[in-house]
Amino acid sequence: MAAVGVGGSTAAAGPGAVSAGTLEPGTANAAHRRLKYISLAVLVVQNASLILSIRYARTLPGDRFFATTAVVMAEVLKGLTCLLLLFAQKRGNVKHLVLFLHEAVLVQYVDTLKLAVPSLIYTLQNNLQYVAISNLPAATFQVTYQLKILTTALFSVLMLNRSLSRLQWASLLLLFTGVAIVQAQQAGGGGPRPLDQNPGAGLAAVVASCLSSGFAGVYFEKILKGSSGSVWLRNLQLGLFGTALGLVGLWWAEGTAVAHRGFFFGYTPAVWGVVLNQAFGGLLVAVVVKYADNILKGFATSLSIVLSTVASIRLFGFHLDPLFALGAGLVIGAVYLYSLPRGAVKAIASASTSATIPGPSIHQQPPGQPPPPQLSSHRGDLITEPFLPKLLTKVKGS
Repeated sequence: MAAVGVGGSTAAAGPGAVSAGTLEPGTANAAHRRLKYISLAVLVVQNASLILSIRYARTLPGDRFFATTAVVMAEVLKGLTCLLLLFAQKRGNVKHLVLFLHEAVLVQYVDTLKLAVPSLIYTLQNNLQYVAISNLPAATFQVTYQLKILTTALFSVLMLNRSLSRLQWASLLLLFTGVAIVQAQQAGGGGPRPLDQNPGAGLAAVVASCLSSGFAGVYFEKILKGSSGSVWLRNLQLGLFGTALGLVGLWWAEGTAVAHRGFFFGYTPAVWGVVLNQAFGGLLVAVVVKYADNILKGFATSLSIVLSTVASIRLFGFHLDPLFALGAGLVIGAVYLYSLPRGAVKAIASASTSATIPGPSIHQQPPGQPPPPQLSSHRGDLITEPFLPKLLTKVKGS
């Protein structure tokens, strides 16, 4: 999922935004804090619930639904939702909506075609996630899937010439080590395993999904630099391509079986819950994430891993051993360290230096010198969400 700013403007206030100009400063700060905590709760629940719901739906006894149809339905629902939101933005004027879509989708067809590449990769990624979660425990998948932070960082360096701090490189190494430990635990047994699971296929699927997530997200950010399209328009375009490409994948992989048994074969309320989660979850986070900084998203990832592990123990009989706990702990720490903004890292370093070197306190300015600039905990560049099958991206100047 990609967010290019709600309403087509990076600085525009989205739903639920609070205007500091109309509220007292204390009230505005309190409202902003509430929004941040609500964002944290939404991100944690979304992170954990998608993986757990897919795992639950894929392990239920009885007829198993076709994953390719679930991917197509999620894209259809996402596209229809974005179409309704664009309709609301045009104040219910069908003529204005048709003219807008004709100009944005058909007249500017070059920009539309550029979205075919990330849409193809996202569709492939969604199908790979079903394969991975069907063959790996939910907690193991949740930890291993954090490799997408590593792939996104590498593609950002290669394609966007983005630089990483030493702490970020160290956290990426820590992340890789933690995932390797978790996979070693999985290969060594890790408790009882259903006969129809193939951990090797699950690992290959999740690694391929991480690679596709990193490339597609960075490519999406690259082509949207300077774009004025709203988040709903871009996701509608992605949904159109995703539906078409998903149908092609369905025909190629399971066409005969779907034709014989039906498109909605094996669909239960749990399956529909997965489809709705995939369709609306990313759109919801695209709006919510504007109120959450990188540190908060790091906490959300860490809490979702813990929540997924606890739920897996209760729901699926997952066996937690010291090796998994060590690997998951390294991954949680790496995610948090990577999410720290550079300003905060420098502030921490300055604080540790001032504790040993005589001189003015960092909280006490020498007379005649201006106060230091306010450190910001929000970065307006690449933003990654750990649970999603897609990347959230804020684009400057959009």
